Amino acid sequence: MLGKTAGGLFWMFRFLERAENTARLVEAGFRIALTRSTDSETEWKSVVTTAAVKAGYQEKYDTFNGPNVVDYLLREKDNPSSVISVVENARTNARMVRTALTTEVWEAVNENWMTIKVLLKRPVRETELPAILGTIRQQSALVRGALHGTMLRNDIYDFARLGTFLERADNTARIIDVKYYTLLPSASFVGSSLDNVQWETILRSVSAHRAFRWLDEGDMASAAIADFLILDRRLPRSLAFCSAELVSNLNFLAEDYGERHKCHDLAENLRARLNNRDINSIFELGLHRFIGDFIRDNNVLGKQIETDYRFNN
Repeated sequence: MLGKTAGGLFWMFRFLERAENTARLVEAGFRIALTRSTDSETEWKSVVTTAAVKAGYQEKYDTFNGPNVVDYLLREKDNPSSVISVVENARTNARMVRTALTTEVWEAVNENWMTIKVLLKRPVRETELPAILGTIRQQSALVRGALHGTMLRNDIYDFARLGTFLERADNTARIIDVKYYTLLPSASFVGSSLDNVQWETILRSVSAHRAFRWLDEGDMASAAIADFLILDRRLPRSLAFCSAELVSNLNFLAEDYGERHKCHDLAENLRARLNNRDINSIFELGLHRFIGDFIRDNNVLGKQIETDYRFNN
């Protein structure tokens, strides 16, 4: 496969996953803001910081508040990571690799773009926000469903899945970080009822609340929830699950092409960091530090995949 085609597939699905996860991050911030009656500016600032768009946001706005943050993360075309921007970029990449996609996948991507374009034509009212965020998530899920249901399991599929899981790992890590490092008022709240409510909110924002209840009914302690989101390989949005899928799809590519690259070793190292680990050791190290290191190394892996498979050629 041409590197340019592989890169188009990889980034197409990174962008689609980013749209969904930006919606999830906004939802996390919105829900947590509802649990606190003061200092809303700090809460929304943390969401922008976690989305890694603080500098761009501050060029446009002087203060952090719900309407401005929501508009910037969902609708601002000058923000390359906004939902409207990444959905458009996903469609652009889909057009570039059109011959590598089934009709169903192409139509799902195109429908996603048309739906989101209409949905975000005007500023989002607070009362409309939950429904709009739900539609954004649903549209991304429809594309994934078309991919799963109609695409051959070959290198095309593997590059698409690499984009998905690399982006998902990054965003799950960032959602955990926005909760534990920046939204918790102070260390004295750790283990408190407020702490547990916020962790429950995070579970809901990554569609993992019911799954967690099935496994740990009655235990809403922060350690149990963090363990679930980071280390449980049964949860499709956990860091452990995503890292395992990255290794798996890279191994399929190694078999198809008959060669391994540096990215294979980086992926193995990322997965090994999460294997045979308990959550207490992560808390002892420092959750924010652990998540920060994971985000950094996950990004390094993404860049190495681009280099090894010559996306720019």
